[in-house]
Amino acid sequence: MENSDFVAHMELVLDVYKTPYRKVFPVICMDESPKQLIKHTRIPIARKPGSDTREDYEYERCGVANIFMANEPLTGKRYVKVTERRTKADWAVFIKKISDEYYPSAKKIRLVMDNLNTHKPAALYETFPPEEAKRIWDRFEFIYTPKHGSWLNMAEIELNVLMGQCLNRRIDKMETIIQEVSAWQRDRNNKKSIINWQFTTDKARIKLKRLYPTIIS
Repeated sequence: MENSDFVAHMELVLDVYKTPYRKVFPVICMDESPKQLIKHTRIPIARKPGSDTREDYEYERCGVANIFMANEPLTGKRYVKVTERRTKADWAVFIKKISDEYYPSAKKIRLVMDNLNTHKPAALYETFPPEEAKRIWDRFEFIYTPKHGSWLNMAEIELNVLMGQCLNRRIDKMETIIQEVSAWQRDRNNKKSIINWQFTTDKARIKLKRLYPTIIS
């Protein structure tokens, strides 16, 4: 039963990914990830020819930042927002930004995301007046990846690129993360870097055949 639910959600996501580009019906992938704020307790030894920068193993925790990512795979656009928390309200505010600031002219936004308990329409009603919550919700079609299927979300790939290219070191201030992420987003958008997604339903039915129910006639 769990496998059949997985393949049903997986095939829905894969069908969405192969939809031809239409500006008024954009396909957006959304994900979020924490970034721990860490402060050096000792000054690192600078990098020298033939050796990397040396950091002391001791550090000071300075809290956690949350990073929201929305990317449109077919156009090479991505939008990142850094928040102090990862509550339902933070998600709802980010969803409103996608609707009203990033894609205001879209007729319907097809949003691919995981099934996290904060990623629900109820969060909109807990954050905004009912008329506003319904207005925002009506602008979206929510498409959930299956449980244990976060790898099907292309926003997760973008987050990994962000972490590897921009945030792969100790950072202790929210302001620094916001500045670094803004510069990364601007540079990557200017390059129109896209994700070459090649995993299709046909490939899934071969490579993940074991997950498909056996039909006995």
